[in-house]
Amino acid sequence: MISLVFALALSTLQETPIADEPAVAGEAVPEPQRDPVTGELPVDPYEMSNAHAGAAPFTGTGMRDAFHGEEGIRRVVDGMVDRAIVDPRISEVFVSHDLVRLRRALFEQFCHILNAGCDYTGRDMEASHRDLGLQVDDLNVLVENLQAAMASEKIGFAAQNRFLSKLAPMKRDVVTH
Repeated sequence: MISLVFALALSTLQETPIADEPAVAGEAVPEPQRDPVTGELPVDPYEMSNAHAGAAPFTGTGMRDAFHGEEGIRRVVDGMVDRAIVDPRISEVFVSHDLVRLRRALFEQFCHILNAGCDYTGRDMEASHRDLGLQVDDLNVLVENLQAAMASEKIGFAAQNRFLSKLAPMKRDVVTH
């Protein structure tokens, strides 16, 4: 159950940049240009759907309120990502990934699931985690980071557990080993 959150955090990591032209042997591949508005790197096209968030949203406003609305959700996501990228147990997972896109997609995913009025525009869980080689231990570390971020936001333990239980079924689409 706890391992599910790592699935969310990595939901957009597989979104690899698109090169304008294929690389020619011996020729340097140009750096992809970040979107001037969002700051994100370009990715291959994919179908966007709230169904890709990996879980149906909670009903009512209780969970949204427990997470202090969109701003609280954003602080939780930022806190989790900030912890993960410096955590020596999993930081290498985040190297060479678009952290701008990751933060946006995680925010959208959490916001959608917590019924705070957001649409999720990221990829589905299986496609986003394919070929990352994630293990259960990786997910558990990310969940620890999520729990610390939720605690910093002063989200009650019951709400934390409800959220984690909503995320837990995603494990099967994320863990490959």
